[in-house]
Amino acid sequence: MVPNRIDALQLMREYTLNESLRKHMLCVETAMRAYAKKHHQDEELWGITGLLHDFDYERYPNPPEHPMKGNEILSRLEYPEELRIAIVGHASYTDVPRESLLAKTLFACDELCGFIVACSLVKPDKKVASVEVSTVRKKMKDKGFARNVSREDIVKGAGELGIELDVHIAFVIEALRMNARDLGL
Repeated sequence: MVPNRIDALQLMREYTLNESLRKHMLCVETAMRAYAKKHHQDEELWGITGLLHDFDYERYPNPPEHPMKGNEILSRLEYPEELRIAIVGHASYTDVPRESLLAKTLFACDELCGFIVACSLVKPDKKVASVEVSTVRKKMKDKGFARNVSREDIVKGAGELGIELDVHIAFVIEALRMNARDLGL
């Protein structure tokens, strides 16, 4: 059974007070829903996977507690195994293989969403509408910019999806643009 978004949002808000982290999870949800639609997958399942992937991070920021504590909570709440495996696998240090398209997509979208948001915040208008693929690629070369975002994971994520990095970046930018108002971007 796929949980509903209202319950997932409530869970996310219960565990996460930081607005930036909430915004990040909403961005990843947006990208995941767009990819689900593209691949004719369950948009609700994919969206909720993106929405909840970091819900435990504020309380349990240290590996391996994050995302393992979250997995325990989601298991008790009877969230689907496919969702939980994808969430655990989005953290490379868990050594959980990303075998499903859901898991690969979550990994591919996570760091990239954070990076695109960072790119939008340095634009004069602070809007994702001003971010282009070339902006992201240029900023990826600047190691001082958004230094906590793993460029290696961004590249690896596109590779695991089997798509060109620029195509992946463009797709995620467009997904965020389509929901920019709700995301505050």
